[in-house]
Amino acid sequence: MRPRKIVVISVAVAALLGVAGTAAAESSSTAASHKPATTTAAKDGANKLCKRAPKTEQRIERKLKRLEGSGKGSIAQLEKRAAKTKADGQAAVAKYLDDELAFRKSLVPSLQQREKDLAKVRSWCATVKDGHSA
Repeated sequence: MRPRKIVVISVAVAALLGVAGTAAAESSSTAASHKPATTTAAKDGANKLCKRAPKTEQRIERKLKRLEGSGKGSIAQLEKRAAKTKADGQAAVAKYLDDELAFRKSLVPSLQQREKDLAKVRSWCATVKDGHSA
């Protein structure tokens, strides 16, 4: 009795999915043909991006200033720390700090590229108002 019940249920589900899938495909193709082809910045999140751009720029500048400075969190400070641990003979800690130093140095070009990209975004935002080209 059980295998027969499973087969009947499987066939019923397959039939329903087949009909529903066909109906969904038809409705999406007809709906797509009736919609206008314009896309606005409001729908893709560009307005929010334009709104966040100044704070994002400040954040990037702050990180670059910290990395290129001489205080806590800077590359120079970490270089001094790594040199001190090497001089003290702490090989494991020195290796960890060298890896951290390499990572921090790799952040600088990445942040500089983000800064350039963000400048392009801000210039685009200046030409766009409410998601439509000016």
